[in-house]
Amino acid sequence: MYFCRKLFYLLMNILITGATGFIGSFIVEEALRRGFNTWAAVRKTSSRQFLNDDRIKFIELDLASEDKLVGQLQGMQLDYVVHAAGVTKCLDSSDFFRINTEGTKNLVRAIRRTGMPLKRFVYISSLSVMGAICEQQPYREISDSDTPQPNTAYGRSKLKAEEWLDAERDSDVKAGREPFPYVVLRPTGVYGPRERDYFMMAKSIKAHTDFAVGYRQQDITFVYVSDVVQAVFLAIERGITGHKYFLSDGEVYQSATFSNLIRQELGNPWWLRITAPLWVLRVVTCCGEWIGHLTGRVTALNNDKYNIMKQRNWRCDISKARNELGYQPTVTLPEGVRRSIQWYKDNNWL
Repeated sequence: MYFCRKLFYLLMNILITGATGFIGSFIVEEALRRGFNTWAAVRKTSSRQFLNDDRIKFIELDLASEDKLVGQLQGMQLDYVVHAAGVTKCLDSSDFFRINTEGTKNLVRAIRRTGMPLKRFVYISSLSVMGAICEQQPYREISDSDTPQPNTAYGRSKLKAEEWLDAERDSDVKAGREPFPYVVLRPTGVYGPRERDYFMMAKSIKAHTDFAVGYRQQDITFVYVSDVVQAVFLAIERGITGHKYFLSDGEVYQSATFSNLIRQELGNPWWLRITAPLWVLRVVTCCGEWIGHLTGRVTALNNDKYNIMKQRNWRCDISKARNELGYQPTVTLPEGVRRSIQWYKDNNWL
């Protein structure tokens, strides 16, 4: 059975966009491990630090132009596309929509124009599309039945792409055409080796400072990168067209849990734990946004970050992913943090 599956994968072509990114690079590695004929979509300026396997086939794609994409994809016979490209931080909020929303539209339209019989298109979205729906409600799991209310430009740009895919499906069904075979994954906070935002927390704790905001209870969720990758390939095999799946490790944590685990893995250095009111975060992020525009450099301390950090509930219901995909998280938060910190140490990040 193993060799039959391996042979099957060898005949399958997969394209991963955002391949040089944190999640994308791990998807490429898993595709190679499974034996797929693997294409990595890159930009000329992208670092290929984590894409050094000789089996990888590189292709430069211009997601800003549908016509250019048609020319770049023409003649390819892709079976699967995993669309992991996108931006999480921008100087101008319009860039989120230009890259995350319009880039997705351009890619899908180009694929359809080439006429390739794609078997599955996996779109990596985010729990952020749900926004603040539980901000004023008792803490509970965010579910499919909830109406998305994104409160960040990033979340709105991801939701716009999802809604466009849904509209395309509805149009296909109405016209009697085979719907475009897309599946949407909505991971919560993804962490692991190579990730840079949570790394900044580890760097701060090593420097003896931990910073948190807000005094109300904050329920947060995480998912280790390998479990997101697991879900990608389950979606390829078992995903139902048009369905959306939340991803987490299945547990709920308090805001201090992640920091405590990082400190433990760093050998329990002395630290000053600062919890500030939300208005302080509002001032800091406004200043960060202003400095970013002034210097032309993207900063993590921006208005989107304020809305993300002030939200008190990041629970999500992953039962649909479990039941339809067979998704089973395998990495607990303590183990994931241990692996991450060890990688940062081994690679001289810490």
